[in-house]
Amino acid sequence: MNKRYGCRLQSSGSDQWGNVVSGIELGRRMESAQLFGLTTPLITTSSGAKMGKTAAGAVWLNQDMLSVYDYWQFWRNTEDGDVGRFLRLFTDMPENEIERLEALQGAELNDAKKALATEATAILHGREAAEQAAETARRTFEEGASAEGLPTIHAKLPDGILNLAVASGLATSNSEARKLITNNGLKLNDVAVSDPRLIVDVSALNADGVLKLSSGKKKHVLVKPT
Repeated sequence: MNKRYGCRLQSSGSDQWGNVVSGIELGRRMESAQLFGLTTPLITTSSGAKMGKTAAGAVWLNQDMLSVYDYWQFWRNTEDGDVGRFLRLFTDMPENEIERLEALQGAELNDAKKALATEATAILHGREAAEQAAETARRTFEEGASAEGLPTIHAKLPDGILNLAVASGLATSNSEARKLITNNGLKLNDVAVSDPRLIVDVSALNADGVLKLSSGKKKHVLVKPT
């Protein structure tokens, strides 16, 4: 990074301190460069899981790596025990409002998670995009709609359901897609897929001219025919 872009400061989580120090020493020996490192405490969830780019389901800041909707969903799926802490860390909400939200219990705690998701998304992608993501989620989950704003891919139909599941990112391989189907976890237009040999053609397009593929209740992707 120093040689290619002229970077002199590397920022990272505290778990990367050893790598940062090694990089500083390497730069000094090879380029006679004076480099610096800045580490911050590693952020973990209440269950102890690491939050980082190598973690499963990691959150990315770049929209080409993670859509606005998926970024919103990342925060919406926060563990119950992390809501108050994450509201303080990742939003600019006033303390009295955070205290009100973190005191919510049961199903009402979902309102706090939605507020976290919207406020965190607004900081990165802007208020309009954040509110659009929130509305997309509301329509998708409350109305069962194939709402605009969901992650969208283009595919040539007809195609096998396994290929579509992988292309949409709902599965990493055909075998994982088969496992989803076996566990009734893959849906096409909100109907569980039972046959991994299913060939999907244009007759499956809904009234909006798209397919909605879903993995469980929280992951949805629209498929538009090319």
